[in-house]
Amino acid sequence: MGDIRRRGAALLAAVLAAPLALAVGAAPAGAAGGATVAAACTAGTGPYQRQAEGFLGLPVDGKQSRADCEAIRAFQTKHLITPSAGYAGPLTWRVMDLMNRQRAAGTNPNRDGRCPVDKGRIACVDLTRQLSWIQDGRKLVYGPVPVRTGRDGYETRTGLKKVYWRNIDHVSSIYNVPMPYSQFFDGGQAFHSVAMSVWAPPGSHGCVNMTPKDARKYWELLRNGDEVSVWGRKPGT
Repeated sequence: MGDIRRRGAALLAAVLAAPLALAVGAAPAGAAGGATVAAACTAGTGPYQRQAEGFLGLPVDGKQSRADCEAIRAFQTKHLITPSAGYAGPLTWRVMDLMNRQRAAGTNPNRDGRCPVDKGRIACVDLTRQLSWIQDGRKLVYGPVPVRTGRDGYETRTGLKKVYWRNIDHVSSIYNVPMPYSQFFDGGQAFHSVAMSVWAPPGSHGCVNMTPKDARKYWELLRNGDEVSVWGRKPGT
């Protein structure tokens, strides 16, 4: 009888402990090597497999492996690309290709002269490359930095504008979301920081989203009356 009671107590303890073990990520009994159990990454080979492998520094063979799938899925998760399944589809490659073009801008983003050099201090916004920078004449003052502009149907309007109102702790009256370091330059469109990836599709509701670091620097450098030049077309709009 004592032996039966001991076995019963041991079984009860195991049952009670199982949820706790799963909650903290411990592997159930029998898991190989005691590794944490995770859902298998099973996405197939996508049409942009080779490009994604090259971008992520993986062996480029155009064939999906478990490591490839997990790396692609991690990239998708970080930048809010859905579904985040590890499949190298058109949207994932569009974000990667955009990053490549942004890096290629180097320290001379106004190489093609699209942003006016006769306006003194001016904030430049290239929608095509999703890049922004501040220049004074031909001198680069800050940037270039990646930005997230208006999605299809909410495009950031092009043209020459001016910063006309600034609010460091602004909250959107339309979407009820914080817009720190807001600097408005065209109606409800403004530079402001976001607490998410600036590469996350599909885009903003017209504002120029920036990282907190870059939005703070723009706040320090710009003033009411400073001009803003916006041109190009955001990919996907």
